[in-house]
Amino acid sequence: MKDKPHISQELQETRTVPNGFFGGTGRGTNENNLLERLRTVARELPAGELPSFLGELEAVKATAWARLTSPAVLSQPHDELLSVEVAAERLGVSKDYLYRHSEDYPFTRRQGRKLLFSAQGIDKHISQKRS
Repeated sequence: MKDKPHISQELQETRTVPNGFFGGTGRGTNENNLLERLRTVARELPAGELPSFLGELEAVKATAWARLTSPAVLSQPHDELLSVEVAAERLGVSKDYLYRHSEDYPFTRRQGRKLLFSAQGIDKHISQKRS
């Protein structure tokens, strides 16, 4: 007799679920299959294994609630720090000029004695100069 897969294995086998998972329109085949398999497991699972099954369903529910209620994480693009040479080239000025006027630019960063420039700050400065 073939062993039935554990509910965790059932859930892992269906990785993508289309929009409208539990309501609304647009139910996809994977979604219907997943829900039907869960209903079948709930009906056919031996009574002794139901507490474990319900616990796993609660864990899924808790994960969904956590995602629903947590604030959206805004991904911020990585800001690269550029050397004087690279920054001067981007700005179209000489290295000497950039050293002398570095304090005039809000995108200047210092790491000890080293002078660096924010790539995002330079891009913003250039776009503001153009408009």
